[in-house]
Amino acid sequence: MEERKFYNKIIWFTFFFSVLVIWVHSYNAVLFLGNTRAAMKVSQLERFLGDQVAQFAVPGFFLISSYLFFRNFTMDRLWIKWNSRIRSVLVPYIVWNLLYYLGYVIGSRLPVVSGIIGKGTIPFRITVAAEAVLHYTYNYVFWYLNQLIVLIILAPVIYLLIRKMLPGVLLLTGTLAAIYWGLSLPFVNLDALFYYSFGAFAAVLGRRYAEQPWSRKRFWAGLFFVAAGLFIKDLDLPGSIKGEIAATTVICRLFIPVGLWFLVPDRFMGETKDWMRQNFFLYAVHFAMVRMINKTGALLLPAFPALPLGLFLLMPVLCVIFSYWTGLFLRRYLPVLWNLVNGGR
Repeated sequence: MEERKFYNKIIWFTFFFSVLVIWVHSYNAVLFLGNTRAAMKVSQLERFLGDQVAQFAVPGFFLISSYLFFRNFTMDRLWIKWNSRIRSVLVPYIVWNLLYYLGYVIGSRLPVVSGIIGKGTIPFRITVAAEAVLHYTYNYVFWYLNQLIVLIILAPVIYLLIRKMLPGVLLLTGTLAAIYWGLSLPFVNLDALFYYSFGAFAAVLGRRYAEQPWSRKRFWAGLFFVAAGLFIKDLDLPGSIKGEIAATTVICRLFIPVGLWFLVPDRFMGETKDWMRQNFFLYAVHFAMVRMINKTGALLLPAFPALPLGLFLLMPVLCVIFSYWTGLFLRRYLPVLWNLVNGGR
């Protein structure tokens, strides 16, 4: 696959995953309709999209982030990679968590806005601000960036294990076995470690297969992975100790994005548009926008089932439009701030 086509496909996939992540955070049936039978029916539809269809988006992000980190990686380039991630991951993580905290502090003191936020008066103290920055207290979706930072720190250890076939396979199978037995590690989620390690494994030892031009063989391979993922998802393996997530669910959420990567023909994918390339900014702002739209709508609009469902389905469109035009404004008038919040992208 040509370099240009490879990165074009990466942007398409990250944009697609971004849309799915927005649906994960857009549930609104109970907010609009209360604990009613109508709310339950609407919630079932929303949960199907958010809990069943969209949940492979974050594993997809881990795979892409890891693959891009370890693509052309050597230990000599470790500081170059780390330095770029300080600008593109760590700095935005700190800035956005601080902005969300300050937004909650200000909003909780405004009469109308405080009712929408519904958290009481947020204390304005250094210790609370530090907690918000370190532990994404007021920006829940940044748990992904928190995990990504830890995994980037662990990158040299992961690389030393996956640069050879046998230890790489042992790392992946050992991590999956630990998930199966319900074990856990401090600071890092085992499923995140599994996805990130798989992406590293693919970049170092499987790049030839990952970046081959699309063909019928790749199509059938992709179809196999998707079908296998859907089949494995509902298996109840004997002896499994259920931890935070089942091993079969982890395998399913790995197989689906991998299968889609093989399935989708890169030669038929058009050039990405500018509004598709602001995926990090979209990821950062969508949570606040989703909550604002849903809570404001629930307060001001009439409650009938079609409204929350329609709003739920349209939420990615609204978020993309908002993030794109906000990004254009920041790029033009506040370029320094834009570079900070968008990680220099």
